Amino acid sequence: MSVVRNLAGIVKGMSITFKEMLQPTVVENYPDGPGPLRGAVFEQRFRGAHVLQRDENGLEKCVACFLCAAACPANCIYIEAAENTAENRISSSERYAKVYNIDYNRCIFCGYCVEACPTDAITHGHGFELASLNATNMVMRKEDMLVPVSALTAAK
Repeated sequence: MSVVRNLAGIVKGMSITFKEMLQPTVVENYPDGPGPLRGAVFEQRFRGAHVLQRDENGLEKCVACFLCAAACPANCIYIEAAENTAENRISSSERYAKVYNIDYNRCIFCGYCVEACPTDAITHGHGFELASLNATNMVMRKEDMLVPVSALTAAK
């Protein structure tokens, strides 16, 4: 009796499989789907690639306080500070981050760096296409993460 029951279960499973094989495939049309994000829909709390923000004058918000690097449990943030001069003003503070690197090979997207920043200089953006076949491409530099000045003037 158990052989007949097992055979009936196999036939039932295969009938579902064959029925699904004949149905049309339904896919999400990413990246060319409808909407302003071309098919990608993000939740409010999504933690994507990091973005270094600028203030309303176009200066960098990062003051090289190293709090984000200290809060990072994965130790993936590297910062080198430099002093602002009257001729070369990078940030509104005395110091700025000359080098700001995040190693996405190690980053766990925990958000501690965003919470630790006193000037809201680093935030999580909505960038999610970070995959690479080369591990050296996964180290994002300050130039890669910094909001362009042109985007700041377009927002005004």
